[in-house]
Amino acid sequence: MKNHKWKLGLLLVALIAWLGIAFYGYQQTDTSSSDLATVTVGYQKGDPVDISRQRGELAKKMKTKGYKVVFKEFSDGTALITALKSGNIDYARLGDTPPVTAQASGMNLVYVAAGASKENGSGILVKQNSSISSLQDLKGKRIAYTKGTSAQFLIIQALKKAGLTTDDVTLVNMDQSAASVAFAKGKVDAWVTWDPFTATAEVEQNAKLLVDGTGLSKNRDFVVSTSSYAKAHTTVSKYLVAYLADDMQWATKHQSKLITMMSKTLHLSKAVIKKQVSRRTFSMGKVTNAIVEEQQKIADVFYNAGLIDKKIKVKDALVDQ
Repeated sequence: MKNHKWKLGLLLVALIAWLGIAFYGYQQTDTSSSDLATVTVGYQKGDPVDISRQRGELAKKMKTKGYKVVFKEFSDGTALITALKSGNIDYARLGDTPPVTAQASGMNLVYVAAGASKENGSGILVKQNSSISSLQDLKGKRIAYTKGTSAQFLIIQALKKAGLTTDDVTLVNMDQSAASVAFAKGKVDAWVTWDPFTATAEVEQNAKLLVDGTGLSKNRDFVVSTSSYAKAHTTVSKYLVAYLADDMQWATKHQSKLITMMSKTLHLSKAVIKKQVSRRTFSMGKVTNAIVEEQQKIADVFYNAGLIDKKIKVKDALVDQ
């Protein structure tokens, strides 16, 4: 009997020890732990950050490093810049133009990462039966665009290529939803936009791309932050960019899964998403010298056109400056 009690006691001690080790391990990996540092990332629907948000791998990986990622959706780049400036978000996914205008306005912004070109899905839309068949035919026409976006830079470059200026056309500034309606109803003759709006118009509104962004605008994705946050959180940025890059590789290699996922979340047909996905690659990585030069061109064009008041050097907005 004593021997039996001794064995039972030893078993109980072992069980308690095992439970203690298991609980310690749980504490180390508990994703709801208050020890996790919050990182807030702003995005727009359908962009690379949204893809990572939907896939879910980035958030999981960040948790293993001690960070809880909170995603916040915004309607446009202007709203994202406002949120970043106020500290409502730590990082923002932007197109190519908002970082330039933000830097020119005096915001202490830095580029953290850059994505691949989206030039094939950006451009100037006209109806299939439109009399506009060349850039020169835009003279005297009403063109919808959104101020402060890649569309503004693209139309300036397109008109310049045709030997025209913005004085030769009527530019109608409106958000993309309003522009879609105006274009469908024939209230504007052309519409400067980007995917998924271009793909939607081509598939559902009998539209065609008069020209895409090739040779006019790369229209890249950028991840930006404030200088103060980025310099104090270099490790966070390193993880965030690395895991975004992983998701972009997944998106490029698994287009069928990506199309199904985005079709559901964006409430668009698979035909629209397929057109969008098929004409681009996905990536996220270093802001190279060539990319800095692209951004500098936007800054110079905007300054010369009087769209920004300050002449800036984009390289001053790099993390390591």
